[in-house]
Amino acid sequence: MTPRDASDDPSDTPSGTPSGAPDDSRWSDLERPPLNAASLRRALVRDGSLWTSLDVVPATGSTNTDLAARADGLPEGAVLVAEEQSSGRGRLDRRWSAPARSGLFFSVLLKPGPTVPVERWGWLPLLTGVAAATGLSRAAGVDTALKWPNDLLVTVGGEERKAGGILAERAGSVEAGGVVVGLGINVTLRADELPVPTAGSLALAGAATTDRDTVLRAVLRSLEQWYGDWRAVEGDPAASRLQETYAAGCATLGRKVRAELPGDRSITGEAVAVDGDGRLVLATGDGVQEPVGAGDVVHLRGV
Repeated sequence: MTPRDASDDPSDTPSGTPSGAPDDSRWSDLERPPLNAASLRRALVRDGSLWTSLDVVPATGSTNTDLAARADGLPEGAVLVAEEQSSGRGRLDRRWSAPARSGLFFSVLLKPGPTVPVERWGWLPLLTGVAAATGLSRAAGVDTALKWPNDLLVTVGGEERKAGGILAERAGSVEAGGVVVGLGINVTLRADELPVPTAGSLALAGAATTDRDTVLRAVLRSLEQWYGDWRAVEGDPAASRLQETYAAGCATLGRKVRAELPGDRSITGEAVAVDGDGRLVLATGDGVQEPVGAGDVVHLRGV
């Protein structure tokens, strides 16, 4: 999801509520029906599946926070979905909100250790981006590009727009080895609901379907496949084809970018590669190739 300032109106009732409906009705927008939790569980939670539980709640502060608090007591594969988040968080603890049922707001609990060495866990947000882009393409027919390290981009009116974001956080005890990965995807967000002009949604990108049940199933099935393949080779990004697939779908590569780093430092250069550690490699003007492992990246020009 695109970060939204806390001062923006987080009204529960989205615009477009049918005439005559009570202002405080959470289910009044017929274009945005609630998710079918029972149907989702039947489709996804089964013997041999990665997904071991799936819960849908009407509203919460943050699915990442809620799932992380229970990480030690849950098996791998727990999924928590919220119809609405009031305190959703992005990278650098940015806050955002969106109208109820206008998107998919969910978190999953993964426990890659001890099979995957800890030093390879940094690939999880990139893996989730590849899986989400694959699932969205299959289910909604929307070409989704990846902005390093954690944004999902779609094209609206010929312009690149952010339609989703990913946040991975360590959760639970060191022994449990848990990682909670959260995703926010704008599905039916309308033009007058965009928090910033650079935001987008699947609907605005011309999606073939905006059925959130269909989209969520596709994304979770894709994530199950990519995570299983990655874990089967001990998290090796080359052997699992994750590194090359991410690079192929990464809109950041080939562009001039500015990386804003911790400590008020920035680097400007051409993004030339994603290395074996998942870092973005920048070729600077003085001929140095510098890997960036954390920070905000601003696209300065097209390919």
